[in-house]
Amino acid sequence: MKAQRDGRKVRGERRRQDIIDATLRVIERDGVAGVTHRTVAAEAGVPTTSTTYHFANLDELLIATLISCAKDMATEVYWTIDRVRSRGSLGAAEVAGLLAEALGPRRGRTMAEYELYLLAARRPELRPAARRWLDVLTSMVRPDDLTALRAFLAGIDGLLIQGLIDDEPPTADELKPVVEYLLRPR
Repeated sequence: MKAQRDGRKVRGERRRQDIIDATLRVIERDGVAGVTHRTVAAEAGVPTTSTTYHFANLDELLIATLISCAKDMATEVYWTIDRVRSRGSLGAAEVAGLLAEALGPRRGRTMAEYELYLLAARRPELRPAARRWLDVLTSMVRPDDLTALRAFLAGIDGLLIQGLIDDEPPTADELKPVVEYLLRPR
């Protein structure tokens, strides 16, 4: 009997994640304004009752999606830092490559993540989730100079926002000199 319950729990967690993934796809396509229980359910291929079962309201759904994005971003940063540690330092070319990827092939996802992030400015209940990725990043990097890290991240945010409004996404080669500037010792 216990194995049957565990299987249902696993399926329920999988369905919940499928709904979160579908929410992100809706935001990529239509923006946060396009998120309703009905549109997310259609995107996920589940009945609307599934979205309302797992997420009583849209704020819960948006918070879960923002947290999921933060976890994904933290995982990506973790693996990047791990690769860099084996080389000894974070290279401007590697950071520029990640930015070019975020602004090129992953442009829709980056836009969706920023839209969720900026929604937290208007909706205080989303702010803890929006701050989470910065807290995770700071704990993983353990910077000697927190001010320098915050300035670097602000510069990266600026590059990403500017890149999102460009007609053509910048290339890694175009981004590299700016990243080198941001990484240079003070």
